[in-house]
Amino acid sequence: MASALSPPRLPKPKSIQPSHYYESFLEKKGPRDRDYKKFWAGLQGLTLYFYNSNRDSQYVEKLDLRVFVKLRDEAPWGSSQDPGTHFCLVLRNQEIKFKVESVESREMWKGFIVTVVELRVPFNLTLLPGHLYMMTEALAKEEARRALEMPSCFLKVSRLEAQLLLERYPECGNLLLRPSGDGSGGVSVTTRQALNGTPVVRHYKVKCEGPKYVIDVEQPFSCASLDAVVNYFVSHTKQALVPFLLDEDYEKVIGYVEADKENGESVWVAPSAICPGPALPKQLPPASITPVSSHNKLPPLPNQDENYVIPIGDDPAANYVNGDVPSPSRPVVQKPRKLAKFQAKPPKTPVMPKPEPKGLNSGLAKKLAVSSAQVFSPTTGLAGVTAELEEKLQRRRALEHAAARTGDQQANLQA
Repeated sequence: MASALSPPRLPKPKSIQPSHYYESFLEKKGPRDRDYKKFWAGLQGLTLYFYNSNRDSQYVEKLDLRVFVKLRDEAPWGSSQDPGTHFCLVLRNQEIKFKVESVESREMWKGFIVTVVELRVPFNLTLLPGHLYMMTEALAKEEARRALEMPSCFLKVSRLEAQLLLERYPECGNLLLRPSGDGSGGVSVTTRQALNGTPVVRHYKVKCEGPKYVIDVEQPFSCASLDAVVNYFVSHTKQALVPFLLDEDYEKVIGYVEADKENGESVWVAPSAICPGPALPKQLPPASITPVSSHNKLPPLPNQDENYVIPIGDDPAANYVNGDVPSPSRPVVQKPRKLAKFQAKPPKTPVMPKPEPKGLNSGLAKKLAVSSAQVFSPTTGLAGVTAELEEKLQRRRALEHAAARTGDQQANLQA
C-alpha cells in the first residue's frame, strides 16, 4: 500500500535584521567586567545595541547615548604608546572601554557616535570621503527620526514644577523642555545653573512657526525639530547645559511608615529586608494528652500479620463438600472420597426405657422417647462430615425411633 504523502516542508522564516547606521564587531569592557567581551554592535538612533553574533536579531545589551559626555582615545592598560585600536565612551553615569580590529574601525565608530549625538559630521577625524558621505546620510536619517519624536528632556510640567525638578535632581541635568504657559502651542526652555553658589534660573520661549521652531532671543534662531533646539542650547553654552534625564530608580525592599508606641515618632520599617526568604509556617503548640479511663478504651487491634487479604492469583485450593460438579455431556468418573479429618465418636447403644407404671399414658412415653433420641443428634462438631456419614446417622436414628415404638407397645401390653 502506498504511504500517505507528507505535507511539504516550509522554509523557516528568516529573522529580520535591524537597520543600523553603522555596525561591526566591537569588544566591550564595562566598569564591572574583568576582561573584554566580543559583540556584534550596531548604532541606531541614540542607542548602541550589542548582539552575540551578526545573525541575531535580538540584542543582549544596549547603551543609551542620551547621557553622552565625550569620547577619548585610551591606550591599553600599562602602556603609554598610541592607543591604536582602543577608545573610551564616557557617559554621565559610567565609562565603557572598547577595542576594535583596526584604527580605521575606531575612527568610524567615533565619527558615527558624534554624528548622531551632536547632529554634525566630525571632519577632524581621519576619515575617507566615502566614510564622511555615510555619516552625512546617517545625519539626515537621525534628523528625520527626531523630528517625529519628543526629546527625552521634554516633560509636561509647569514653570514652578520645572524649577523644583532641576533643584531637587541636579545630577540628572540642568536643561528642561516644557509646554509653554501662554497656551500658544509652543514650548519653553528652563535652565538652572550655579553662580558662585547662588542658583540662577532662566526661562526661554520657543515659538512654533509652521514645521519649524524659532528660539525667541535677541537673534532668533530657527530649528527643524525640538532636538535641534536642545542641541542649540548645548552647543552654544560649551556643553555647560545638560539635558535633563530623570533616572527611574526602583526600590528593592518593600517598606512602610509605622508609629513608635513609646515616643509616638514615625519610623520607616522594611520587614522584607530582615526575612528575604519564604515565611516558615508557625509551629502549633503540643496538644495536651489526657489519660483515658479503662472502660473507654478501644479494643486491641488484631495482629497485622494475621489480618491480610490473599491475592486472587495466590488463593489456595479450597476443599468443598460438594466437590466438582460433573458436566452432563461427559460420563461421570467416580473419584475416591477423602476421609474426614475428624473421626466421629462411636454412637452409644440405645438404652431401652424402663417399664413405666401403669398410670402413665402413651403420650408421656412418646415424649420421653423423643427426648432420649435427641441425645444422639449430631449438631455440634460435625461440620466437616461427609454425606455418607450423614446417611448412616439418619438410618441409625430411624432404628432408634423404631425401637422406641416397640418399647411403647410392650408397655401397653403389660398394662
